[in-house]
Amino acid sequence: MKKVLFIIFSGLIIASTIFVYFFLIKRPDSTVRLTRVMDWIRNPGKNPEWAIKVGERCGDAPFSMPTDGYIGFLWDDSFRPGHHHSGLDIFSGTEIGITPIHATYDGFLTREIDWKSTVIIRIPSDPLQPGRQIWTYYTHMADEKGNSFVSEDFPPGTSEVFVKAGTLLGYQGNYSGTPGNPTGVHLHFSIVKDDGNGQFLNETIIENTIDPSPYFNITLNANLSPPEIPVCP
Repeated sequence: MKKVLFIIFSGLIIASTIFVYFFLIKRPDSTVRLTRVMDWIRNPGKNPEWAIKVGERCGDAPFSMPTDGYIGFLWDDSFRPGHHHSGLDIFSGTEIGITPIHATYDGFLTREIDWKSTVIIRIPSDPLQPGRQIWTYYTHMADEKGNSFVSEDFPPGTSEVFVKAGTLLGYQGNYSGTPGNPTGVHLHFSIVKDDGNGQFLNETIIENTIDPSPYFNITLNANLSPPEIPVCP
């Protein structure tokens, strides 16, 4: 029994040490952002200046903002050791199914047959690197059980439908991918690389995604982000 308790206690000490090192020493900004996200969710009306607006464009940025809310987590943020966040999490501060999500740029929309909360848009020519194909990815558009908030214009199985920037794609939800285990109400948005054969790569791997900062004209890279709230300059 003593041996078991010693092993458990040792494990807790190791886990605590890793947490303190990784989050409070190595990545303190992630901890600050987590605190701010919790503050925003509890009382979004307290800091309205933190919010971006759907359709807003920062200067000459090629992409417009995809939704309303607070950009709480950034590209390459870390929530646990070894984790690298592949996009942006934008929290509305509202209930599910209320806050609209719009396309940030013209492209061709696909929704796989088993996608409950997700669409992806192919952009044949990257506005920052003409000739390179990229994809914009939008997810969490469903309730916690997986009931979809994606626009009825894009049912499961939709393939290569042209949409213009500003097209309504759906509404923010809290579907985590596991029914009954909700996440906070938000949009996860990322820019995904092409595999060179006309298909998108696995969005969950950060090496398959692109830093969105220059596309929105805001510093949205967790490694470079200043302490200020990420909004248009």
